[in-house]
Amino acid sequence: MSEANSTGPVSPQSTEKDPDDWVTGGEPATGAQKSYLNTLAREAGEDVPDDISKGDASKKIDELQEETGRGQ
Repeated sequence: MSEANSTGPVSPQSTEKDPDDWVTGGEPATGAQKSYLNTLAREAGEDVPDDISKGDASKKIDELQEETGRGQ
């Protein structure tokens, strides 16, 4: 039998990594990020640069989710 994990359950927030620390954070944002970011930006009345990086897109998504009330 295997031993139970003695540290207890891991919360989803404890596994999140800061986008500034992402190895691929400087790469161009993904299509999914751009699409969602454009939706949020339109709702918030903001513009988003076309050349935004993955890391910056993630941070901006978090910011706009708070602003638009779409956050978790």
